[in-house]
Amino acid sequence: MKWFPKYNFILASKSPRRQQLLHSLGIEFTVRTKEVEEVWPDGLETEKIPVYLAELKALAFKEDLTDNELLITADTVVCLGNEVLGKPGSFDEACEMLQQLSGKEHQVITGVCLTSAHKQESFYSVTNVEFKTLTREEIEHYVTNFKPYDKAGAYGIQEWIGSIGISHIEGSFYNVMGLPIQKLYEYIQSF
Repeated sequence: MKWFPKYNFILASKSPRRQQLLHSLGIEFTVRTKEVEEVWPDGLETEKIPVYLAELKALAFKEDLTDNELLITADTVVCLGNEVLGKPGSFDEACEMLQQLSGKEHQVITGVCLTSAHKQESFYSVTNVEFKTLTREEIEHYVTNFKPYDKAGAYGIQEWIGSIGISHIEGSFYNVMGLPIQKLYEYIQSF
């Protein structure tokens, strides 16, 4: 598209949701991934955690980028108060996370990093999400059938639990899916 800079775009994410969202912008891209340990320094403000992780993922590619490539990295965290909920490691952990979120408002924060061979820009987006009070049966049904082990906070807003459980959202829906595409669109245009 004529309003995007002329780069070969690279998305550094295995997430089918991020791939789908980037496709929706009309951008042609390739997917490349590298394993990066997602650990952040103690005391980092919650808004800065996903940006730090997105920049950490970009660092793994820095030496590989050519002049005509633009790398997109992202990370999403779910915050309940001051607690950061990562990806659940088991059925019980997923159920526990959803029980914690039940009947409460939490924040979903996605950090995005755009990196070329000569430049880097990062930003984040925050969405407030409120769940109704979920029953144990609803939680176990969701975890059993949707296996949300690759999702921060143990849920996907676009899945069954989002349809029946989310009572209020303030901010970008797509941010909760893992990529704030409206904001990304603006940043790519000005990169």
